[in-house]
Amino acid sequence: MSTKKERTRQRKKMGKGSRICVRCGTHQAIIRSYGLYMCRRCFREKAENLGFRKYN
Repeated sequence: MSTKKERTRQRKKMGKGSRICVRCGTHQAIIRSYGLYMCRRCFREKAENLGFRKYN
């Protein structure tokens, strides 16, 4: 009998940890507007290709 407890890794269903960036997989700073589900760093790289424009 092993002393180590066996745990199955279950996916989190609610909260910040349940959402990941579709590009890099991070859990932090996710932009969910328009169904993007990208972190802010990936969004800044891909915003022009997605059709967003920066106004001054």
